[in-house]
Amino acid sequence: MLGKNTTTALIGITVFMLAACQVSCWRFDPGCYDDYIGSMSRETTRPATSAPAVPPVSTRPTETAGPLKITVQEAILLALANNRQLAVERMNPSIRHTRQQQERAVFDPVVGGEISTERSRSEGASRPGSAREEAVSGGVSAGVFLPTGTTVDLGASTNIADSSLYSDSFTSTRVGLTVTQALLRGAGVRANLVRLRQARLDTRASEYELRGFAEMLVAAVETTYWDYALAQRQIQIYTDSLKLAEQQMKETEERIRFGQLAETELAAAQAEAALRKENLINARSSLARIRLQLLRLTSPAAGSWDREITLHDRPAAPNGKLDDVKSRVQVALRMRPEMNEARLAVQRGDLEIVRTKNGLLPKLDLFVTLGKTGYADSFGRSVSDLDGDGYDVLVGVTGEFPWGNRDARAVHRRSVLTRRQAIRAVENLAELVEVDVRTAFIEVNRTREQISATAATRKFQAEKLRAETEKFRVGRSTSLLVAQAQRDFLSSQIAEVEAVVNCLKALVELYRLEGSLLERRGIGAPGREPVGPMNGQTPTNDEEAHNKAVKALAPNQEGTAR
Repeated sequence: MLGKNTTTALIGITVFMLAACQVSCWRFDPGCYDDYIGSMSRETTRPATSAPAVPPVSTRPTETAGPLKITVQEAILLALANNRQLAVERMNPSIRHTRQQQERAVFDPVVGGEISTERSRSEGASRPGSAREEAVSGGVSAGVFLPTGTTVDLGASTNIADSSLYSDSFTSTRVGLTVTQALLRGAGVRANLVRLRQARLDTRASEYELRGFAEMLVAAVETTYWDYALAQRQIQIYTDSLKLAEQQMKETEERIRFGQLAETELAAAQAEAALRKENLINARSSLARIRLQLLRLTSPAAGSWDREITLHDRPAAPNGKLDDVKSRVQVALRMRPEMNEARLAVQRGDLEIVRTKNGLLPKLDLFVTLGKTGYADSFGRSVSDLDGDGYDVLVGVTGEFPWGNRDARAVHRRSVLTRRQAIRAVENLAELVEVDVRTAFIEVNRTREQISATAATRKFQAEKLRAETEKFRVGRSTSLLVAQAQRDFLSSQIAEVEAVVNCLKALVELYRLEGSLLERRGIGAPGREPVGPMNGQTPTNDEEAHNKAVKALAPNQEGTAR
């Protein structure tokens, strides 16, 4: 009766542990115990550049023949779709995700088996002849490590022995279950899930890295686009200036021929025309370099380095009023990828403290082994004999503790200091982010004011050139003064165009530094959700500031090209 109860208990415990393995390991969701990032999304490595809010890219910019005709938005979408460096960076979250799978595999069941055969022959001293012995043994096992610190091993083995010394063969079959539970070091879900949670934080950090790179790419595309527009406009200005200088030189030659001017006046006109040619050559060279940069960023097609680029958008002064700088700082503190990566580093340090603190404890494990063995002259009968009265139970405790425990204490001390360092790094980065945003905000205001100032300067310089030219024609001025007036007018024209372009570029840089550039361009990317406040710390933003920050992310008319 005792044997049947033992067998029933063994089978019941086995079924219970297998069910626990099914629930706790095969269907285990580490998000249930996640202190920081909640349940794990199945779209951890979703594409970085999905853009549902932006119309699809037209097929026109992807044509390999003829010039590349693009708008600012089309240039951005081409870069997001074709840029090779972005393709490299987009693979990082997937690569980091493999670390999660690797750490998750710690809790996967492990199944094993073995089979062996043995044969021996020996000469007996007490009886004539030789003794022959043969043995075949085999077994299967299944084991699993649970997040609770429990190790479950289930095994079954059979040994069949045949000897010439006996008339019948001997078979033994054993079924056993061993459960080992960590009581101190390695006990509990929190300590055993640290590696998996850290791997998930690393994956999320890689998404913020990808978002940061995508923002830099978009900013680089817009900046290069406007630089190309500026270079084209400069060529037009230098070409018109060269025509004006050549016209002035011809007029000077005519007046010298009729004796109205001295021959020394020709040198100033010739020097001015030569300087205009020099400026035009430099402008064309600059345009070619910027064209290559824009092609490199957009990568429209292989072998397209010789394609010309036609811009549909022209630089225009942005409309609208800038938001308050404080709201922009709040947006940056929440949305900047660097800030979120730094907060994740603090959370990773919290997890490391949990792990190393658990490592300070002595190793003390409780183990229980239950087994049943059947004996018979055949395998089938030995299995039937498992229902007999025989059984074995082994219960014990194992433990160890290093003398002084210096290694564990050093590791724990390092984790505590590293976490403190990460907190200081967040505070320092927050200060740098605020300085960046405020500096960019000042630059935007400066460039916006420069637009009207340079326009007025260009207007006055044009009037000055007209007056100086009229005075030259009536003999009250010199070629040198006219050349100087032409040079000043040329500089004012360049400055006026540069002011508009610089304002557009300053706005792009401000959006990038506050972490809202992708949102303003309607581009979806990983890392959109900011990391929550760190443990033991209160949020830096109150509800009103948060609402202002969210509103500031809405697309507006700032920086819109016409």
